Amino acid sequence: MAKRLYVGGLPYQTSREELEQLFAAAGAVESASIITDKMSGRSKGFGFVEMSTDEEAQSAIEMFNGKDFNGRNLTVNEARPLEERAPRRNSFGA
Repeated sequence: MAKRLYVGGLPYQTSREELEQLFAAAGAVESASIITDKMSGRSKGFGFVEMSTDEEAQSAIEMFNGKDFNGRNLTVNEARPLEERAPRRNSFGA
C-alpha cells in the first residue's frame, strides 16, 4: 500500500522532477506533486510525495524531515486526509 507524505518548506523554484529525485533516495516514488497558486501558477512551497510502501515512507520521513534542501528546512510527515470545508463565499457577499 502506498503512503502519501506532505512535504513543506520547499524552495519555490523546486520542480516536481527534483522532488521526485530527492525522495527516490528513500525508495520507490509512486508520484510527486508541487502545489501551485491557481491565479499565478507559482509554487506555494509545499507538495506531496507518494511512496510505494509504508517502510519507504517512514524512511523518507526520517531522512528528510528537518533537513536542509537548497537553503530551506523541509517538513516531512504523513499527509492527513483532506478535510471538508465550508463553501467559499464570493466577493459580492452572496
